[in-house]
Amino acid sequence: MNLALELNVLLPALLAGLLVLATHVPLGQEVLKRGIVFIDLAIAQVAVLGVIAAEVLGFEAHGWAVQAIAAGAALAGAALLSYAERRFAAQQEALIGALFVLAASVALLLLHSHPHGAEHLKDVLEGQILWTEIKTLLPVALLYAAVLALWFGARRHFGRAGFYFLFALTVTASVQLVGVYLVFASLIIPALAAPRLPFAYALGALAYVIGLVLSLVADLPAAPVIVCTLALLGAVVWRFAPSVRR
Repeated sequence: MNLALELNVLLPALLAGLLVLATHVPLGQEVLKRGIVFIDLAIAQVAVLGVIAAEVLGFEAHGWAVQAIAAGAALAGAALLSYAERRFAAQQEALIGALFVLAASVALLLLHSHPHGAEHLKDVLEGQILWTEIKTLLPVALLYAAVLALWFGARRHFGRAGFYFLFALTVTASVQLVGVYLVFASLIIPALAAPRLPFAYALGALAYVIGLVLSLVADLPAAPVIVCTLALLGAVVWRFAPSVRR
């Protein structure tokens, strides 16, 4: 593979990763502060369920109808968890886990008779970051810009519902861009290893660069390589640079 072709593959994938990090690092800090670590897995799985249900119903893959159904499903899940946080705070983490496994099970049932069900499920878990095209990033970038503007400009006015609303919209876009595994890793690992925002962004960006290059050179699936790289760098920072956690 020549250098120009490698750059054509790596640049859109890296931009996708950086866009995801832009929103997921600050949202991840809030998730850790609230102690609801697995909320992104639950919301992501509900969004995936929406995508699968829309495609099973015959809507065009990646079309606006699919996006609307996925966002609606994620927002419904977020509304349910927001209500649960108000009414059943002590059981919130258990309810998040229950929602995740329920959504995953329904998705498996919908894909059971699908001719490419296993492949489709693999795609939504791992994502297809190496196949990202620049043109697909513009609507995501606009959404993320709006989320970041609201988050840094008005989050003091957010209640529970506001946080869950932004979180659901962000995760719905992210899970279709990079897959469930990278959504969770990008949300939790940088914020956990380096709670100070600039260090968390730097850690995540470095992991995406190294992971994408290793994936391309070794011809390995990108998402697992990036997740492993994030975990390794996070562990190194946690062990040898404790000052960034202060």
